[in-house]
Amino acid sequence: MKHLTGKEAGLVLCSECHSIHHNLTEVELQCSCCGADLHQRKPNSLNRTWALLITSMILFIPANTLTIMNVAYFGQDDPSTIIGGVVLLLQLGSYSVAFVVFVASVIVPVFKMIGILMILLSLKFNINMSERQRIRMFRFIEFIGRWSMLDIFVISILAALVNISGVAVITAGAAATAFGSVVVLTMLAANSFDTRLLWDYSATDNHLDK
Repeated sequence: MKHLTGKEAGLVLCSECHSIHHNLTEVELQCSCCGADLHQRKPNSLNRTWALLITSMILFIPANTLTIMNVAYFGQDDPSTIIGGVVLLLQLGSYSVAFVVFVASVIVPVFKMIGILMILLSLKFNINMSERQRIRMFRFIEFIGRWSMLDIFVISILAALVNISGVAVITAGAAATAFGSVVVLTMLAANSFDTRLLWDYSATDNHLDK
C-alpha cells in the first residue's frame, strides 16, 4: 500500500509555528496563525545547500594547509598546521588528545561534507538509494556535526592553560578562521536542506524543489 506524502495530500506545514494547512489556494500564501509565508518545500533548498557545501569544501583546503596554531616558546615562534599539530602531539605522547584533534579536525568535516555531497548527488542524478538510506545518512551527518567545533575548543583550552603557566604563548592562526567557517557552513548546509525532498525524489523522477 502506497502512503501519500504531505505534499501529495495537499498539506502545508508552517515553518514558524508548525501549524498544518490543507488545500491552500494560490492566494493563501500566509499562515493564518502567525502570518509567516507558507511553502510546501523550502524555496531553493538544493541551490543553497550546494552553494554552502562547495564553499565549505573550498575553505577546507586553507583550513588544513595554513597555520592553525602558533606557539611562541622563549621568543621563538613555532607555527603548526592541523596535521602538524597532530604529529607533534603524537611525538609528545599525547595520543588521546591527538586522536581527538584528528577526528574533530579532519574525519568529522570530511565525513560531513561527503555525506551531504552523496545525498545531493543521489537526488541530482536519481541514484538508486532508498528513503531509509538517505534518512540514515542525514541523521549521521547531524550526529557527527555535534563534534565539529571540538578542535577549536581544544586549542582554546590549551592556549589558556599554557598562557597561564607563562612558559609559552599560543595564538590561533588563519586556519582557525577557515576551519570555523567550514564548521558553520556545513551546519548551514545541513540546516538549509529540506529533508522532505528525500521523499519527493524517491516518489518521482521529476525535480520538485520549488
